[in-house]
Amino acid sequence: MTSAAPWTARLALVAGAMAVVILLLFAGARSVVLVAVGVGGTAVTLAGVWWTLVHRGPVRALAAVLAVAAPVAVLVLYALAGLLWVVLVSLALWVLAVASGRFALAEETGPRRPKERRVAPPERPFLIMNPRSGGGKVDRLGLREKAEALGARVAVLDPDRPDPVDGVVGLARRAVEEGADLLGVAGGDGTQALVAGVAAERGVPFVVIPAGTRNHFALDLGLDRDDPSACLEALTDGVELRVDLGFIGDRVFVNNASFGAYAAVVQSPAYRDDKVRTTLQLLPDLLTHETGPDLVVRVGELVMDRPQAVLVSNNPYRAGDPAGLGRRERLDSGVLGVLGITVESATQAAGLLRGRNAPGLVSATAGDVAVEAREPAVPVGVDGEPLTLRTPLRCHIAPGALRVRVPRHRPGVPLGRPAMDWHRVRRLALTTVRTAAGRGPHRSRLRRVRVPRAFLPVRSLPVRRETEGPGVGRPLDPATLRPEERDAPLVIWWSKSNSATPCTACTTPVRPLAGSYATWPGAGTGTGRWLGCG
Repeated sequence: MTSAAPWTARLALVAGAMAVVILLLFAGARSVVLVAVGVGGTAVTLAGVWWTLVHRGPVRALAAVLAVAAPVAVLVLYALAGLLWVVLVSLALWVLAVASGRFALAEETGPRRPKERRVAPPERPFLIMNPRSGGGKVDRLGLREKAEALGARVAVLDPDRPDPVDGVVGLARRAVEEGADLLGVAGGDGTQALVAGVAAERGVPFVVIPAGTRNHFALDLGLDRDDPSACLEALTDGVELRVDLGFIGDRVFVNNASFGAYAAVVQSPAYRDDKVRTTLQLLPDLLTHETGPDLVVRVGELVMDRPQAVLVSNNPYRAGDPAGLGRRERLDSGVLGVLGITVESATQAAGLLRGRNAPGLVSATAGDVAVEAREPAVPVGVDGEPLTLRTPLRCHIAPGALRVRVPRHRPGVPLGRPAMDWHRVRRLALTTVRTAAGRGPHRSRLRRVRVPRAFLPVRSLPVRRETEGPGVGRPLDPATLRPEERDAPLVIWWSKSNSATPCTACTTPVRPLAGSYATWPGAGTGTGRWLGCG
């Protein structure tokens, strides 16, 4: 935890309190009405969006007007009441409070770096490059020439003919049989997944070169998507990570597999030519179950019946991005992320205001997911590639199946923002953080043990030694106990540092002395080996 985290938490508490105070001070009892109007307007907007998606013709047009008019009407009502500025200022303070609180919680947790190990450069790397991916990034950035200059053997796919799956997979397998000790792909996530499966199968490391359009896999590995050529440094100065792979049947996916409405839409031949019109044309029948598969999804004991959309991801997406458009906190948790959406009416659509607690939204994690349907085959989007697969389908995860070689120097994955927890923010705001000489801000990691009074005699206390800080190696000296301290219900703390630590016995900050060891309710400071409540 950095020294800025408590101050950011305090800012969150102050901003949140000010948001409420301003609303009550200038609106009084009308503040309840203001909040109700705002929530009601948002619910009407969501209902209007739902009607826009499930209807066609004049009804769709009227629903679209309603979705736009509802928030405008709310703002007009606020302005007529002379309270528009009050709402805007209060809303801005509330947004600041939530953003500061989430930032403070993220700083408290600290960044989690995946386990990596230094490795020797490969002797016979083999790279497959797709010149069609990303609008021709392979040719435009000269990736082939740069890779060959580093000693890699490069195979460029033929841009004039469709590339069958067996062609890419067969090419990678033949390369390993001929002695390649590393496989890599410059292309989109679909091609990355195919070759990653071969690398995991043959036990060779894999290099990701983000030359596609989105490259979510590279994003979650912390690679530089804006400069794909920088990823070639993994061939000369790389480290190795172990990440999980998702499987749908025997096919690998590195990001996700989608079922339901989205998968059916991308299957349409007209989708690539006009995405918006095709989506609006197909969604009404898909969302009302007039067409499309009737899915049954089983996640352990949880059963989702006829969801409109299901996303199964290789490791869960962040709490603020369940739709799979952003980042995953990690790629080595060993579980699949599952998100299912079931909305049957405008009322349920408005209920999405409750976020992850909405009745139509299911979020879970599991090692295995079963997908069943009445139809013998269903459309599936696997890492953005439209496929049709026979049912029933089983998705599972292979923990640590893939060795990924990445550059030692890379942007990394930015710190995620955890869900807001006001209780944790308040506790963090009351924390005092000190800086030990030459060590930077840190918190003590403590283990608390209650010692019954019957076992309080001095010679029965266990001996523990400091492992860090000025008191390193110094044992707890029972001779320093005072008579009044021997009769107290002692609480012993063994600290790994000498930074300030909150006392859970009395919920007040504790200011430790150098080499401090223990505290108990009501005790004062001791001889330099005890933590004193203060």
